[in-house]
Amino acid sequence: MKVVFVRHGESTGNAGAAAADHTAMTLSPEGLRQAEAIAEQWCASPDLIAVSTYLRTQLTAQPTARRFSNVPVEVLPMEEFTYLDPSRWNGTLRTERLPHIEAFWQKADPAYQDGPGAESFELLLARVDRTLKLLQALPAQSLVYAFGHGQFMQAVRVALLFPHWSAKQKMKNFWAFNARHPIGNADQMEADFNGGRWSTPNVERQHRPNDGMPD
Repeated sequence: MKVVFVRHGESTGNAGAAAADHTAMTLSPEGLRQAEAIAEQWCASPDLIAVSTYLRTQLTAQPTARRFSNVPVEVLPMEEFTYLDPSRWNGTLRTERLPHIEAFWQKADPAYQDGPGAESFELLLARVDRTLKLLQALPAQSLVYAFGHGQFMQAVRVALLFPHWSAKQKMKNFWAFNARHPIGNADQMEADFNGGRWSTPNVERQHRPNDGMPD
């Protein structure tokens, strides 16, 4: 089976606006254009369209869902990684959060939670594992278009490329890996499940497991 993960189109937050609720952030005009372009470029009808609970993924998926109106749409646990407590940071700009973002990744503690509304890196990895298990339970020849988020998709990529790494190793290297291999708005990433294992053929050709990162 094949899953095409798609990062949502440009959100108002990506365009520089502060958001009172990061889960309800909408798309910018450019994001709406990207969503339409994604729907037009598909070559095959999927068996499932998956989204996260966040509005921006659902808005990005809407044109695809309209094009393939007979295909079911399902919510999977692909929400963006929220590692700063929203009760303290909703309504702020990224520039205001940046010192705290950098401190979080420098700490490299996969069990650390910034507050009751935040997620640890270990919990992110657990959601990645849960999502992949839900997908691999689908019929073997299934094709899924999964509309998600940049850091969630990056966590999928790291989990599949470096399965032998501990959560500590994955977190310690995640920020630098993300900077070298960013996932932009509307970018896509394929993952295949065959013979009882996941692979990311296109990614593996671009980013070999050594990738200049410590093992």
